[in-house]
Amino acid sequence: MLPKSDCRAQSDPAKLNDLGPNLGNEDHSLKVCLLAFFLVLGGTALAGPLVTPPETIVENYCAATYDQEQSLRNVSMDVEIEASLPKLKKQGRLHALRHISALGRITYEHLFFEGDGTIKSQVIARYLTAEVEAQKNQAPSLAVTPSNYKFKYKGNRAFEDRETYVFQVTPKNKRVGLFKGELWIDAATYLRVQETGYLVKSPSIFLKRVAFSRSYEIRDGISVPRQVQTVVDTRLVGKAELTIAFSNFSVDAPQPTIVTASGGE
Repeated sequence: MLPKSDCRAQSDPAKLNDLGPNLGNEDHSLKVCLLAFFLVLGGTALAGPLVTPPETIVENYCAATYDQEQSLRNVSMDVEIEASLPKLKKQGRLHALRHISALGRITYEHLFFEGDGTIKSQVIARYLTAEVEAQKNQAPSLAVTPSNYKFKYKGNRAFEDRETYVFQVTPKNKRVGLFKGELWIDAATYLRVQETGYLVKSPSIFLKRVAFSRSYEIRDGISVPRQVQTVVDTRLVGKAELTIAFSNFSVDAPQPTIVTASGGE
């Protein structure tokens, strides 16, 4: 790179006028100097902005997740569950209302079902029961946090119209409910927008492998479930496939608190 003093001297109009016969050569040197200058600027621009340190991203994600757990209460949403057993050529579809109480309890209100009864009783019903039980037994030991997982930064990627940070997450211990895969974190809110992977330990001896993909959308600062796709390799009937779509997310009206006088009413 040419010294800055050379660039300034060559770009001084008064000195350029005094160069006489050497003007052509000096003009060429000026162009070279300016070209080098803009190449440096261009290289800086191509490098892009500095990335937030991965440790800071994870810390912000943990804080946002804690707030999320407090906000995602007393809400309802429509749920459409499509399930199939390809090997048996059986399929079915259930539409239900999913409620999360103020205490975080999940319940389902079945609206209608169509399809094979085996799908309803052996696939969909089992899935809903497992989710409710998992919610009851949910503990910090299952949370996707540095206490339970190793986080490895993979880079920035676009998720629809959002910029995200992608981390590979690997459980520190092999426990039921933990998974190995990827966590996509929204760069603006630090909320999760996607999780993909497989459970590291089967919840049943009848299941060989459970793989899944969960996507979320950000609404009013809350990461709301949008779709879950799950493929379960069973030992008895082959693969079981489920696709769960969530819609019409709404906040329920708070239930009135009944206060009873000490003497009773």
